[in-house]
Amino acid sequence: MVQLLLLLAVAAVIGYVQYRMGLMRMAQELEAKSHPLEDPKLLAAIRRLALANGLGHVQAQVFDMPMVNGLATPDGRVFVTTALMQKYKIGLLSAEEVASVVAHELGHVALGHHRRRMIDWTGRSAAQLALGVVLNRFLPIIGFYIAALLGAFVAAGLSRRDEFEADRYATALMIRAGFGAGPQIAMLRKLGRMIPNPQGASWLASHPAVDERVAEIEHNAAAWAA
Repeated sequence: MVQLLLLLAVAAVIGYVQYRMGLMRMAQELEAKSHPLEDPKLLAAIRRLALANGLGHVQAQVFDMPMVNGLATPDGRVFVTTALMQKYKIGLLSAEEVASVVAHELGHVALGHHRRRMIDWTGRSAAQLALGVVLNRFLPIIGFYIAALLGAFVAAGLSRRDEFEADRYATALMIRAGFGAGPQIAMLRKLGRMIPNPQGASWLASHPAVDERVAEIEHNAAAWAA
């Protein structure tokens, strides 16, 4: 029992250190590959989100990445990728639709998802290692694979939960800013065409399917309207 507790403690420390190092590497990459967002129309839309959110300013930047995406840092900075901006510049995306991506990322920040993910990662790393050791006694080698699969299942479920929560926050913010839920829904549908849902088991996907997200947004928007 003592050995198991010690193993859990060591695994938790290792998981925490790995997560913090990952954040540091990401921060360095963002610093090196980002520049301020300067599009006036898009900045005006983001400013409306900031006012609706009670914030004086949202620091928005463009991150050099060949994938249509958005991300945020724990300190509240929001990034949209160069691939997304290219779609915007050629007219495939509107300023309001890009703003919905920013609103979603602001949801991750406001809801404390970065801290939650750190806790989840630390706990899951410890539990996965301990479970692997236990299972390995009965199923040599295979036991660690089973533990890893279960860990991936848990991580994916937690990630999908966070995405639904950030969507819900973004919908409320978009409505409060006067944009409505339409741009958010349109953005998700376009995103689904740009980045098709990955093939494979849905319970291992880090993001919910587009149709599920849209249905949830429509439900929330209708409930708030009523």
